[in-house]
This record gives sequence, structure tokens and C-alpha cells, in this order.
Amino acid sequence: MRLNLKLGVCIVGLLGIFSSFVGSPDLAPRQYLSEYGFFDGPLANLTPVQTVFPYEVNAPLFSDYAEKARFIYLPPGTKLSYQAVNAFDFPTGAVIIKNFFYHHDNQHPELGRQIIETRLLIKTANTWKALDYIWNADQTEATLEVAGAQLPVQWTDIHGKNQSIQYQIPNLNQCKGCHSLDGQFTPIGVTARQLNRAISSENQLLTWEKQGLLELPIGFDIEAAPRLADYRNAPLPQHESIERMARAYLDANCAHCHNPQGPASTSGLFLEADQQNPERLGVLKSPVAAGRGSGKNRYGIVPGKPQESILVYRMESNDPGIRMPELGRQIEHQEGIALVKAWIKTMQ
Repeated sequence: MRLNLKLGVCIVGLLGIFSSFVGSPDLAPRQYLSEYGFFDGPLANLTPVQTVFPYEVNAPLFSDYAEKARFIYLPPGTKLSYQAVNAFDFPTGAVIIKNFFYHHDNQHPELGRQIIETRLLIKTANTWKALDYIWNADQTEATLEVAGAQLPVQWTDIHGKNQSIQYQIPNLNQCKGCHSLDGQFTPIGVTARQLNRAISSENQLLTWEKQGLLELPIGFDIEAAPRLADYRNAPLPQHESIERMARAYLDANCAHCHNPQGPASTSGLFLEADQQNPERLGVLKSPVAAGRGSGKNRYGIVPGKPQESILVYRMESNDPGIRMPELGRQIEHQEGIALVKAWIKTMQ
């Protein structure tokens, strides 16, 4: 894979972030990712130090087929607090670390990878601060960039086909556009329904509790805790329905905006996995604002007819004025579209 990038650090924005950070002094925003000390040895190996631990999610957000290596830093002596619905509570000074990368050849991961960016969410006393670090071609360092960037990326997909895109790195305002709940900046993906999953032979949440990383409620029952289906599983597992997998996909990729407290609340289209009202899911629901985004279709979802459903039309489009999600992708997610279509076809 080849990667060319022309970047410039926005000094004014950078100084503004430096001056506003009120978290732990040793976590004040740095110009280079290596200065945080999150990883041991060569930076590109992403080997976490003792205060940093990896995490996995059930239903990942699609990001132009980029893969992710996810970590959490907790200041010594602190832990996460469990929340049943919203993101877990993080102590001041905690950091969510998400690395985006492409294998050179998805059929042969052993040939190596190219890390494109590392996104940090730093928990301050009152809010979260988003920072984005862009990796150099030598994979030896990542540099803070607040203005966003477009990078040409090439890789070979799982089917052996060469792919190329203009990978979009968001600016800080775009980060705020998705990470919003009731107008407050909030993390995505660190919820019970995403983190409640087996890693090796033990549940991830129970492992964290044993390690002193997570405080669970008294009498906590892991079997009763919310859990999204892993929509990547194929063929369909016997214990998962196609509806649960499609709803998990929409929860992960759409519901951070399409919920009653999200940026798309005025649409009346709410795509959380536990949403029970068919009309709020878009079933035979007319759009609030018609236009070319509807593709001349009448309803969000037409049972049994995915090609007449606005939801599918917008998922299939790459037009910036039509596509959904609006941010975070330049190309369509073929597997996700196929899953949502299959779900709509099962509707009576």
C-alpha cells in the first residue's frame, strides 16, 4: 500500500486546545503521539504499557473498510463505572485510543499494515477533548492535526481486489458533530451493549472487574446485560436473528445521531437497537424533509422492498448530499447494505 500525505499543523487551533485542557498535567495534549507513552517499544507495534488495555466491540462503526486497534488509558488507581445505556463513566485523565489501519493485503495480514491515524478522546474534569494524530509513511511517529486531511490509500481486499480511496480524516468540529448527546460531547462505542462480549474464554466486562478496571453494580447479572449482535458473523449464527444483526449494524453506524437526544433528533428516525416503535424505525414513515435525499421514494423502510426504501437508497449513495452516514465514509459498505436489505426483505 502507498500513502502520500501533505499536512500542516494548525498552530492557532493547537494552542487553543493546549490552553483549554484541564485534565492530568502529564496528559496535556502533545504534538507527537509517542510523547504520551501509551505504547512500549516501536510505536507501530501498538504494544500497550501497563496502564493501557485493549478493548473490542460487538458491532464496529464502518470506516471505509479501515480496521481498528482500540485501547483505554486509565490513570493509576482509577476505574470505569458501568452504565446500562449510555457510555461508561470515565475518570478525569482517562483516554480512549483508537488506531485506524489497513493491511497491505487482507488475504495475507502477515505482510503488514499501514496505520493511518490515531484518534484520542481525553476526559477532562468537565468534558471530552478530541485529538487526531496522523502517522508518517515510515510508521515511526504520528503528528497532531486539528484541521483534518484527505489521504490517498491503497490496499488489497479480502477478495484479492485492489482498492483505493481518498481517506478522510475529520477535523475537530466534525468529531463534535457525531459525538453529541443532548448537546454534550460523548464517546461512542464504550457502552454495555458494545463491550458485553466474550474475549477468548471470558466476558470482557467480567475480566475488567477482576483486574480492577471496572466497577460493576452490586448483583450485576452479565446474562441480563444489554448486548449487540456481532453483525460481522457469517454465516448467520443459530443464536442470532437477521433482525438482531441488522439492528446492531444500524445502532453502531446510525444511532449515535438518530436517537431522541442526538444531532438527527428532528428527523423522527430513531435507529437504536432497542427501539420498538416501527414508525420511528422508518417503517412506512415519510421523511420530515423531502428532497433528493429520498431518491423519489416515499418511506424510510418499505417492508419487503429494500429498493423502495429511503434507508437503503442513502446507504448505497456516495453523493455527499445524499449518503448516510454523512461523515466517516467515502465508499459504500457492501456487506452492511446486504444485511439491511435482507432484513427488510423478511418484513411482512
